[in-house]
Amino acid sequence: MKGIFITFEGPDGSGKTTQINLLNDYFKKRGREVLLTREPGGTQISEKIRNVILDPENKGMSFVCEALLYAASRAQHVYEVIIPALKSGKIVICDRFVDSSIVYQGYARGLGEEMIENINFYATQGLNPDITFLLSLPAEVGIKRKSKGGELDRLEQEDILFHQKVYEGYNKLKNKYKRIVEIDANRDINVIHSMIVEKIEKYEKEVSYETNYCHSS
Repeated sequence: MKGIFITFEGPDGSGKTTQINLLNDYFKKRGREVLLTREPGGTQISEKIRNVILDPENKGMSFVCEALLYAASRAQHVYEVIIPALKSGKIVICDRFVDSSIVYQGYARGLGEEMIENINFYATQGLNPDITFLLSLPAEVGIKRKSKGGELDRLEQEDILFHQKVYEGYNKLKNKYKRIVEIDANRDINVIHSMIVEKIEKYEKEVSYETNYCHSS
């Protein structure tokens, strides 16, 4: 059975973790083997890079350094965890992937989307998600939610203008890739989950049809 690579994107505070856990439960009830992972992170090496990136004390980090650290973390993550899991037929659900770098560093930091895409093409060995769920939420609402949850990391501590650019970046990106499914993160948690499941089941039917059609041709 072919693995499926699913990513979740959205501004800070959009509820990605909640939906990832619900989707994990959904797949497990169906008897599918699931790997939950996150970015930056997902491996011992990548988690160490994560700590450097998000440490509030590293305020002097250049934007280029930040982008390259994300890509380095991702390269190890893809090599060590994601590709082997997909090859073994697992469902891989990842909290953030390349889209985050395109939006945060490419758009919000002003480094340019094309530059970030090029760096990450090498970091990921050209790997793209099968489906990306974009939980859309205005910047002001997301940061308010995160602030209630405790201490903010280095990127979460950026001013509201930065987070508004992130929101704009996601709005721009969603029209570029057909794999991105936008969902209003202000909706009820169970409604969002139902929308996600509906899309997953539609995708699986399409893949199954294409596979059967190719074999019968």
